[in-house]
Amino acid sequence: MQSGTITSSYLARYRRLAGGDGGPGGALPVTGAQRRFLLARRLDPAGRAALVPLFFSFPAGAVDPERLRAAAGHLAALHPALRARQLVERGVPLQVPGAPAGHVRRVLPRPGESAREALLRALGALPAAVPPLQFLLAAGGNGGEEVLALVLDHAACDEQSLGLITAGLTEAYRDGRGPLDAPADAVADGLAAYRDAVHLQLAAEEKASHADALAYWARRLAGIRGNAARPADAPSTAGTGSALRRLPLGGDGGGRATAFPALLGACVTAARTLHGPGSVPVLGYPWGGRPPAAAPVLGCFLNTVAHPADERDPAGRAAAWWDDLDHADTPFDEVVHAARRAGAAWTGRLDGLLTFEDLGRRPPLALGGATGQEIHLDGRPLQAPFAVSVSYGTDLLVRMAWDRSAVADDRAEAAFASLTEALDTPAAQPAPAG
Repeated sequence: MQSGTITSSYLARYRRLAGGDGGPGGALPVTGAQRRFLLARRLDPAGRAALVPLFFSFPAGAVDPERLRAAAGHLAALHPALRARQLVERGVPLQVPGAPAGHVRRVLPRPGESAREALLRALGALPAAVPPLQFLLAAGGNGGEEVLALVLDHAACDEQSLGLITAGLTEAYRDGRGPLDAPADAVADGLAAYRDAVHLQLAAEEKASHADALAYWARRLAGIRGNAARPADAPSTAGTGSALRRLPLGGDGGGRATAFPALLGACVTAARTLHGPGSVPVLGYPWGGRPPAAAPVLGCFLNTVAHPADERDPAGRAAAWWDDLDHADTPFDEVVHAARRAGAAWTGRLDGLLTFEDLGRRPPLALGGATGQEIHLDGRPLQAPFAVSVSYGTDLLVRMAWDRSAVADDRAEAAFASLTEALDTPAAQPAPAG
């Protein structure tokens, strides 16, 4: 492995701090993915965390807030990532597991405001320092639905974690368990498994930060000519725009590895429609999983892979993507540093994001006798000028949101049309989940 990389330097500083006086007791290192989110939080003017909210509609009165609070505390007792405090000590990012607790807050809609509108308002008003897992519950008027927002700090979760959370909450809520009901040996085993997974992940990231990998990413990103400029016709409008479309699934599309190149190619088409010729926007997408020897613990282990939206032909782009996967464990901050050291005019800012979720991996959230129906609410702050979310279960759900202060609505709508047109082919669609 190469000495002097960001990862090796971070691990050396963590070991000095953890092995000496002055470090927080029980402090664990953070993964490369967590390191990226903590850096983004420090660069955000308001110091906000990157949040992952899921929204569920329940019948009125179906959710017992106290029972949910207890179930969330039980889950936090078993999973250290849900009770860990993220901090920076002497310049070293750390996570310190604390006491388990559940966080549930009722949101009262204002006159004329729906439950969904109230939740979006409350989500936008959350303080910078938030617990890793919290819930916001808003009820509509006249005996209508109530909407539950399950809000996660992205530094504590990834796609695999979502299924563990919905399954664990369903079970704990059903059985009426709270944090004190978690057996001491299960709590100790969970902490040991999480610690081992984090250290195994960092070892894999350190191994993936060798000179050849860094040289690969430097070559791959050499063509970036600065971040794509804000389109000249974008109005100075606050808020986000959104679009959604459902597409049928093909019967022989294969799995994630087969479908993803087509999805990424469609997003490249959208990015070039948004930003126009003459630029090479950079897209980011999560990829990876737990190290092979690690337990399937809850936490944040997916690296963000950078993808230049260049003008090469689809076949060449797909081939390049397969090469990218051979180097997908190289942490994002290492990739940015390698590209800049090679002369690329790139700050690490992403011009678009793509997420791809297999809903077959996520059990439904059932609280008592009611199963929540997942709904999609737009209007949240974005981490990039536009973001595309693709979920597949019984069909392919394609959603795109954009920052209206950076992207004009008409251009975004044209980009979404080009994206869905590219996806509406059998070759671009995965087979049904399961």
